[in-house]
Amino acid sequence: MHFSLLEPLPPALAGALTELRGQLAALNPVVVAYSGGVDSSLVAAIALEQCGQGALAITGVSPALAPHLRQEARIQAGWLGIRHREIPTSELADPAYASNPEQRCYACKRELHRLLAPIAAAARGASVVDGVNADDLGDHRPGIRAAREFGVRSPLAAVGLTKAEVRQLSRALGLPWWDKPAQPCLASRFAYGEPITAERLQRVAAAEAWLLAAGWPEVRVRCQGQTARIELPAEQLEQALGRWAQSEPRQALVAAFLALGFTAVGLDLEGLVSGKLNRELAASPLPELSGLGQQ
Repeated sequence: MHFSLLEPLPPALAGALTELRGQLAALNPVVVAYSGGVDSSLVAAIALEQCGQGALAITGVSPALAPHLRQEARIQAGWLGIRHREIPTSELADPAYASNPEQRCYACKRELHRLLAPIAAAARGASVVDGVNADDLGDHRPGIRAAREFGVRSPLAAVGLTKAEVRQLSRALGLPWWDKPAQPCLASRFAYGEPITAERLQRVAAAEAWLLAAGWPEVRVRCQGQTARIELPAEQLEQALGRWAQSEPRQALVAAFLALGFTAVGLDLEGLVSGKLNRELAASPLPELSGLGQQ
């Protein structure tokens, strides 16, 4: 298995690809913490290329993973041809997650890597790698600390690849999901301090699935108590306002959300902003790049 370039890359990006290949080859065998997002999918692709049957992709499954994203992860793994497993995770049983504190993501990743560690050990002492990229280091990402504590490598960040570069590289390598919208876990739809339950996660998943089926490919349904706040990309707001100004589409939307258990639904006029709920948090110090790759 070798992914040939379908388009030329700038020298710096070509160099990063060479370095990424080298890092994963040196780690063989590897277990990829694989969500099906564009980042972990690129890591899975290069891991397969460099490690062959020594590469195993594992997806953690819980109510925080939207059903359609679980299915997409399966399809993408099948397209690549990488060995793929799903494992159930139990972060909802941990009050450090379910109470939704600012460090919620730490509890989530701690649970995932607690489960991945023995699997990797049984797979000839495989190294665990994730899809953290260089941009992630500048955001509020407590999960990175949990990964560090378990010795997880982040090869994309280690070679300095940003999200945009991950997409550019994925496109050049012919990965058909290179422009797949970012889809953070469903727990990110709740303001810190609002309890997270399986029922609430499933409600959000169903609301977003309804909007996806209605033709909105990139969407977030944020929850504030029992109120749903829809976020769409800013360039789609005019279209959304025009559609939902009409009685029939608006009533269909409201009826669908009320049926799911929401008491009100609105449209965020700022548009979709990744990490919007992190605005009130104090800036977190950037994790060091050392330890992201080789250890």
